[in-house]
This record gives sequence, structure tokens and C-alpha cells, in this order.
Amino acid sequence: MITVKLFGLIKTLANNQAELAVTLDGGRRVQDLIVTLDAQFPKIGELIHQKRVLISVNQDIAHGETEIRDGDEVALLPPFAGGAVPGGPTGPDEAMFVRVQRENFSVDAEIDRVRARSTRIGGISIFLGTARDHSKGHDVSSITFEHYEGMAQKKLREIRERALKQFDVLEVAILHRHGEIEVGENIVLIVVGAEHRADAFKACRWCIDELKQITPIWKLEHTPAGEV
Repeated sequence: MITVKLFGLIKTLANNQAELAVTLDGGRRVQDLIVTLDAQFPKIGELIHQKRVLISVNQDIAHGETEIRDGDEVALLPPFAGGAVPGGPTGPDEAMFVRVQRENFSVDAEIDRVRARSTRIGGISIFLGTARDHSKGHDVSSITFEHYEGMAQKKLREIRERALKQFDVLEVAILHRHGEIEVGENIVLIVVGAEHRADAFKACRWCIDELKQITPIWKLEHTPAGEV
């Protein structure tokens, strides 16, 4: 018997359950879990086969041959909020540069945090994402963000570390909020400090694009017609 965590639309397809207790009948691989899900929740199984839902084991994306052992943390991951080398533990200071939090943040304070890292910084680029009142043809009154605790922070640390290695930049801060967010409120912030503006622009754009691809964060839009 293993426990499988569910997020986003997958919870809806599983009768609004946040976790499933699954018996693999002797199987110990991800493909055995998929067979069981096909039988018990065919709509979820179909999404997995279409690769619209990923499976993670211990917060890493798994494949069919990945083994599942007793005590492993297994989760089903629907498409992340943006569409379609793991970061290790960080010290207290480093942790301030990668955060997933419920409360709002100060853009000025985060810019100052990055600026203070080096006197060589000559250009700072930021991306600030906010909640808008219209999306894909419908009005939006608020948005609720759900995240996979632990894995979301791990992926954001990975993005920061890769940006520091791949681009000629001096510091990167990445923040994302969770919970219910009202129209006009802040959602996500990327702050990049570099010697020159071109490097800061390039790294900032890469960070937000990568965040939307690999970070397990999901959004639920509240509209007059219901939740989307």
C-alpha cells in the first residue's frame, strides 16, 4: 500500500481527495501504479498516458521503470500554472532568495536584498506577475494558487542555481505566493542583479519561463461561471 498525493484538477477527478491509498498487487514500479490507476480512475490514467500528468517519486519526475519503495513520497502532477541538478539544502541567508509564501512581498525590499549582495551590480532586472481580472475570455474575481510543498521550493532553488551558472549574473531572487490572491495583488517576483543590463534581462526572462515549465504550482481561477 502506498500513498499518492494529488494536486490541481487531479483532485477533482478523484472525488476531491487530496491523497489516494493504492495497492500495487506485488508491483513495485511506476508502471504498476499506472496500471492500477487505469483501473480505478480511468480519466486520470488517460491523462498520464497523454503525458498531461506527470508522476514524481521523492519529488523527482519519474518514468515507468522507476521503483517505488515503502516510505517513498509519490505524487501526480497536472500541468503547472504556466502551461506545459536538484537544489540542495540552503543556509538561512540563501533561503531568503528563494521563497514560496502566503503573505505579500515588498518589491523594493527584494530589490534591495539583491542589490546588497555585491557592489559590482550595475543593472537590476525584475519581472513582477500580478493577478488580472480577465483570462481566456472570462472575468476573474480572484485566483487560488496551490503548490507541492517541498518540491516547489526545490525546483525554484534549481532555477536560481542554474541561472547563476549559465548567465553572467551576480544574484537572483525568486518568490512565488500561494493561497487566495485578489485581483491586482502580487503573485510572482524575479529579481536579477548583474554588472550589465543585457545579462540581467536575459537571465530574468529565462527564470520566469523556466519557472512556468518545471515548478509544481497550480492556479484555480474564480469566475462568475464557477471555478476554472
